[in-house]
Amino acid sequence: MPSEQEMRRAFGQRDASYDGIFFVGVRSTGIVCRPSCPARKPKPENMVFFPTVTAALAEGFRPCKRCRPDALPGQVPDEIKALLDEIEHDPGSRLRDADLAARSLDPVRIRRWFKANHGMTFQAYHRARRLAHALGRLLDGAAVTDTAFDSGFDSTSGFRDAMRRLTGKAASASRATPVIALSRLPTPLGPMLLGCSDQGICLLEFIDRRMLETQLKRLVSRSNAVFTPGINAHGRQLDAELNAYFNGRSLNFETPIHMVGSDFQKSVWQLLRQIPPGQTISYGEQAQRLGRPGAARAVARANGDNPLAIVVPCHRVIGANGRLTGYGGGLWRKRWLLNHEREAISQSE
Repeated sequence: MPSEQEMRRAFGQRDASYDGIFFVGVRSTGIVCRPSCPARKPKPENMVFFPTVTAALAEGFRPCKRCRPDALPGQVPDEIKALLDEIEHDPGSRLRDADLAARSLDPVRIRRWFKANHGMTFQAYHRARRLAHALGRLLDGAAVTDTAFDSGFDSTSGFRDAMRRLTGKAASASRATPVIALSRLPTPLGPMLLGCSDQGICLLEFIDRRMLETQLKRLVSRSNAVFTPGINAHGRQLDAELNAYFNGRSLNFETPIHMVGSDFQKSVWQLLRQIPPGQTISYGEQAQRLGRPGAARAVARANGDNPLAIVVPCHRVIGANGRLTGYGGGLWRKRWLLNHEREAISQSE
């Protein structure tokens, strides 16, 4: 866990980026909360910290009904998941507030969830998915008019305007514009942002990483792609593999990845994928394996620019003295990942 001082600060400020990282038991009420809990904060002497909600339950604490610490941070409610699945199955459909209400879904609650988790309303999210679907159709050679109506637009003029706002180009000229679908994945270490292109996974970062905005800008400038909300087949495969990883069932990833970077960065990232789970090497050793023994600092910078956390395991590189150094997701996450891999290997032997 982070230091007690850091946990007290995060809990006091209701810092949601620490959700799933630690839990707070309140002795005076007997409940356990996540850091972002909106309830009134207890006195410091009544707080006790746990690495997992299971550990708190074992000590007799019960889950808070307001912040639901027994659910993964960023977990998608069942009714929202059903909507997302429907949209992915038929991106060209149209679901208005009246359609949601007819399904006994509160349009206001749905709107708030999408604003909190995707930065846009449900209708804006749905429209973005229709545009992404349309871009895919255009890339496959479909006619602009057919694509417009198949994607749920009422007119070709509205479709052309929407496509120009998305790509900065006319609809007919947008055929060469690649799409990167972005979605959030809940993990025991906090939510992660997942980016998927048609070629594979090109982004997997912790939401609270300071370099995330820089990573997104680099991804757009280097790939000339546009971002849309959603997840494709590569993303769904990785989601399943991440679940297996965190549950200790498998520490390997088979999902195709799409590396976007310089030739040197790609060579560094490819080498990272050759480090077996549970093992570590130093930055100097990594540089030697690349045939660049004097480039340890450049290698370290390339590791820091790695946009695919866990899958491209830069957490397996440590200092020459054996200490943990240099991890964008935080050294406590690096320590957790290494310990988790070693424990999973030990249990499988």
